[in-house]
This record gives sequence, structure tokens and C-alpha cells, in this order.
Amino acid sequence: MSDAILDTALRPDLARIASWIAPETRVLDLGCGDGTLLAHLRDQKQVTGYGIEIDMDGVIGCVERGVNVIQRDLEAGLADFDANTFDYVVLSLTIQSMKHVEALVDEMMRVGRTGIVTFPNFGYWENRWQLLKGRMPVSETIPYQWFNTPNIHLCTLADFDAFLEARGMRTTAQIVMHKGRRVTFMPNMLGSLAMVRFERAANLGG
Repeated sequence: MSDAILDTALRPDLARIASWIAPETRVLDLGCGDGTLLAHLRDQKQVTGYGIEIDMDGVIGCVERGVNVIQRDLEAGLADFDANTFDYVVLSLTIQSMKHVEALVDEMMRVGRTGIVTFPNFGYWENRWQLLKGRMPVSETIPYQWFNTPNIHLCTLADFDAFLEARGMRTTAQIVMHKGRRVTFMPNMLGSLAMVRFERAANLGG
């Protein structure tokens, strides 16, 4: 998809996510922040759904935008939602800070048909270079020092692909970005932010 036809009212990564979501569908946004994505999808694509957010400022932002939001810790799971409730489940820039990644991704696929995950790509060349110099990486997408970082499960694009395959899931779309622009040449090396859309292989006839 050309950058020129993306909605410029949204942050570039959120615009990419929005481009993957069909109109008049149901979306669950995990770690939804202030509800910007859900409000956009509601207004532009007549999407319905919920956000889950633990931070009170984010919850207040959702309420101000008229977004349905539940305040809770994602580590508690998604037991409040029945199977196949949503068409899409979004987890944006949150997976790297979760303790139980496997359980959360399984829950995403239980309550929804399609998962969309974005995460800092640890395989980005600047991160590799800092490791070669003997230091833990600090970059635009990994802005913390080793001693105060909330990120406990960093991975590369290739790692996440292998993770999905091992769990019976299949990637249906993949984009790597840096500073808001798509990277197509050597993406696992030159892209700092990975975005992956996926489903269970069984849903795709696999």
C-alpha cells in the first residue's frame, strides 16, 4: 500500500493498522492508550469495539473520545470476552512488556479471528551495533536504559515469525517501518518497528 493513501491524521504506525481493518467490523484494542485508533476506526470505518487500558490518563482519554474502554491489566487475560467476539484484536507496542506472551497471543486468537501486533524490532542494525560495542541498545523504539526498561521480551521480526509458526498461526501481512516510513529492503536489519497481521492457520485452510 502506498504511503500517499494512508490517513495522515493518524500516527504512521496506527495508520497502517487502520488500513488493515475492514469497515463495519468489531475490534478489540489491547493497550489502547487514549483511544485514538478506535475513535478513528469508528468515525471513518463504522467499526465497533472495545479498548483495554491500565493507565488512568489513557482511560480518561478514551472516555473523552466516546470510546468503550475497560480499565484492567492485560496480564489478567481476556476471560470477559467470549470466543470469536471480534474480527480483529490489536496489540500495539505492548507485547514486549508482557510477562506471558504465549498466553496473551492465544487469548487474542480465541476472542478474535485476526491478530495485529506491533513491536520494536530488536534486529534493527543500530541495536546490533550497540550490542557489538558491549552495551544494551537504546533507540527511538527502545528508549529505556537496561535498569528501568519495561521491555522484558524483545524479539526480532524473524523471532516473531517463528513464534507464530510454532503456535499454528500464519502471517497474512507484514510491514517494517523506521521513522514512520516503510522499509522494504532488508527489513529485519533496517526497520526499527515491526507490524504483523496473522490468523490461525486453520482459518486459512492451512
